[in-house]
Amino acid sequence: MAKKDYQPRLIEKYRKEIIPYLFKKFEYKNKMQVPKLIKIVLNAGVGEATENAKALDAAMEELKLISGQKPVVRKAKKSISNFKLRQGMPIGCSVTLRQERMYEFMDRLISIAIPRVRDFRGLPVKFDGRGNYNMSIHEQIVFPEIDYDKVDKVRGFNVTFVTTAGTDEECYELLTGFGMPFIKESKFNK
Repeated sequence: MAKKDYQPRLIEKYRKEIIPYLFKKFEYKNKMQVPKLIKIVLNAGVGEATENAKALDAAMEELKLISGQKPVVRKAKKSISNFKLRQGMPIGCSVTLRQERMYEFMDRLISIAIPRVRDFRGLPVKFDGRGNYNMSIHEQIVFPEIDYDKVDKVRGFNVTFVTTAGTDEECYELLTGFGMPFIKESKFNK
């Protein structure tokens, strides 16, 4: 298989700008200690799939268009009678992006989708304590791949950035280096 000549621009930015910046800021002893992005997981929960199976199909098709990869169906782990949910029923879908597709998605998210969000004031600075970041997209229509006329219902999904960063501050600096628009008044900027 021939090697591709094209590399996503965020990979080049990571190698040329982010690695030297993080290496200097956190005073690592080895370049392998510099945090990096491992994967991005897109997860869409479709609660109405218990009554309407076509809702899950529509959510899967939209995630496929957004990510460029086929989603995996997620099934219920437990039966919950109040939600009319049985164990094993399909209730959502997810996609795990790695390597080039991950960087391409992140580039589209930062430069195209997030600026299209209405009343956007910045992403909240809330990390999970282990150097990973979660955010939610409330409307799938902010992505240009989605045809607005074919959308039956506005759905949201969760985006998880998994990194090798040991602390939240390292993850914050890594994602800021990529261009994530965090709220300016954060605990890491003081």
